[in-house]
Amino acid sequence: MGLALGRKRPEVKRIGVDFPPALEVALELNIVDEAIAVDRFVDEWKQTDLIVLAVPITGILDWLATLSRVVGPGQVITDVGSTKREIVQKAQELLPYPERFVGGHPMAGSERRGGRASDPFLFENVTYVLTPTELTAEPAYTTVAEFAATLGARVLPMRPDEHDRLAAVVSHLPQLLAIALVNFAAQKHQQDDRTLRLAAGGFRDMTRIASSPYEVWDDILRTNRDEIGRVLLDFTACLRELQERLLSGDLREAFESAARHRLSIPKDTKGFLRPLYDILVAVEDRPGVIARISTVLAEAGLNIKDIEVLKVREGEGGSIRLALESERDRQLALDLLRAAGVRCRARD
Repeated sequence: MGLALGRKRPEVKRIGVDFPPALEVALELNIVDEAIAVDRFVDEWKQTDLIVLAVPITGILDWLATLSRVVGPGQVITDVGSTKREIVQKAQELLPYPERFVGGHPMAGSERRGGRASDPFLFENVTYVLTPTELTAEPAYTTVAEFAATLGARVLPMRPDEHDRLAAVVSHLPQLLAIALVNFAAQKHQQDDRTLRLAAGGFRDMTRIASSPYEVWDDILRTNRDEIGRVLLDFTACLRELQERLLSGDLREAFESAARHRLSIPKDTKGFLRPLYDILVAVEDRPGVIARISTVLAEAGLNIKDIEVLKVREGEGGSIRLALESERDRQLALDLLRAAGVRCRARD
């Protein structure tokens, strides 16, 4: 956020609040203009117009309690937590001016952490959910909405409970399904050690998010437990219906319906699940070919998020799938590889 704001609105003063090691990096990389240690922030709050609580959910709740003792009527407060109902409820209970709080959740992120992983383009075309309530003051909402738009995001307002219900369906349930599928396959692998050897592209695509760290998900699952529980029950019924259709040989409608609805998912915005952007590379069967491709991208500062050998026949070559973090990175990678004489194309 600091980098994006500095790029779009250089006249805005960005004040970072954190522990000293993180602040040193933030100043070095021009993420903030001024750094304030956590224990000094309470004394410095008056110079802020907008306070963004960009910490894990537990930290957001703690900061709301701290701010309740010092915040004035002129400050607008927002957050970036991945669940909204509990945060908004606490803000209304604790803050002396709850009408100045606007819950927020930008649909962006990365498994990389810390200031050195900052990306000024992270929020471009991201769906940025804002969760005003009947208490929210219109000027406060406008301030946060304009802030999100400045970052390059697309604002989508909804109620806090609506956000958590939808997130349970399209973010939290997929995470648990990926974990369940990997663990299920691992159990079967103990019975037959050839199982995971057959887990190819489709399985990897479906389960990529299973490697997400539990520390990231602990707060999310705990603060949206009720909605996730209801969605799991609904999905269990969906699996039973699929089982019945399988036994009766009546799965065509399910396949065709899924294909139609998947086409309706917007391709020009990022949603609850952060996508990867694939490239298919045609390669020859000779030593060093993968190293050559990796070197071309690494020299340009591009990070390969995932790599998979799809089809390679001895003496003939085949294809490799590379996954990049953004559409911008993918297009740059395509240009670089083609300039290096490598045959490649984007995979939707």
